[in-house]
Amino acid sequence: MSFDPDHFDRLVEEAVQRNAAKPNGAARAVRRGNGGRDINERFDQDIAERPRFRLARFNEIKCDTGAPYLIKGLLPSAGLAVIWGEPKCGKSFWTFDALMHVALDWEYRGHRVKPGAVVYYALEGAQGFKNRIEAFRQRKLAESVETSPPFYLMSTPLSLVADARALVADIHRQLGDQRPVAVVIDTLNRSLAGSESSDEDMAAYIRAADTIRAAFDCLVIIVHHCGHNGERPRGHSSLMGALDVQISVKRDAAENVVAELELAKDGEVGLKFDSRLEVVEIGPDQDGDPITSCVVKEVEAGAAAPTKPKSAPKIPASERLLINTIGLAIAEAGIRVQPSSDSPVVSASPEEAVRSRYYARIAEQAEPGKDVGRLGAGPNRRADRPMPLGGA
Repeated sequence: MSFDPDHFDRLVEEAVQRNAAKPNGAARAVRRGNGGRDINERFDQDIAERPRFRLARFNEIKCDTGAPYLIKGLLPSAGLAVIWGEPKCGKSFWTFDALMHVALDWEYRGHRVKPGAVVYYALEGAQGFKNRIEAFRQRKLAESVETSPPFYLMSTPLSLVADARALVADIHRQLGDQRPVAVVIDTLNRSLAGSESSDEDMAAYIRAADTIRAAFDCLVIIVHHCGHNGERPRGHSSLMGALDVQISVKRDAAENVVAELELAKDGEVGLKFDSRLEVVEIGPDQDGDPITSCVVKEVEAGAAAPTKPKSAPKIPASERLLINTIGLAIAEAGIRVQPSSDSPVVSASPEEAVRSRYYARIAEQAEPGKDVGRLGAGPNRRADRPMPLGGA
């Protein structure tokens, strides 16, 4: 007897309806079919004959012409991705910015996107993450008609292996029919109750990530730290073996944030995105001090860092003390003098008045037992000449 999928589905539906009509839904559905056979016997037989591992014939296999990407050439529509880098390299900023383009249906630097809901688990620095969302809102959504993109943040402590199924259920419960296209877990370390170097712990973690992927047919993105040598993601190599995409984020000599596609099943390995973190003042705190965060700004590859204004030369403490002392001497016993016939009249003080005050100030600051005469470099001028300070 050959297996007929349509026939099997009809039998299941009939059995479900019949059982629902019985008390407590517990009785078996009994119905006489063609030839007088008990439907339950036919049902059981079809279940036994239905293959668990179905083979697809060559001529049944068709090319999938849908959009198998979130960001074309960079992030696939489903699978497991790792975005890794050193602490403070900008990997979370870059990941958030890229996924916001997906949520907003914005083309990402010339690459098409497949829009959809994004769920982001910020398990490190949740308060700072709220600030960067506000910075993004103020800097990039100020003129946008879309003020509430389908981006969802969670910062509740998470053990992915233990909580994967509850996580899936809560996402279903809160989003309803809206299926997330990406679930980001930032970081692996904060969501793993075990050792990153253990093959068993990492295998269990990968299975938990697969649970989320399978539930939503989505891309699961893990933000991860690097190893001690900075050349690969930290932990057991089984993680890299399970990946569909691996992206490194590093700082270059100009402090640009450089994201590079290192591993991809369908993308262009070596593809790079250069960015810079631009500081945004998002408002004052309760003390009136400014709250700042950053947004990601695209830059040309190898772009030099913005030139910082030169700071004023630092004045040694002894010279600052001398300048203050001269001002004090002029205020207390100053005179008006004209150093030359063609110069303006200025305020001045006799050097001895400055010298005595200078050493008195040093003595006030000196430790007990110090030779006051050897502290600082006093004025080296003739005592009978006034020391000018100021203008006309």
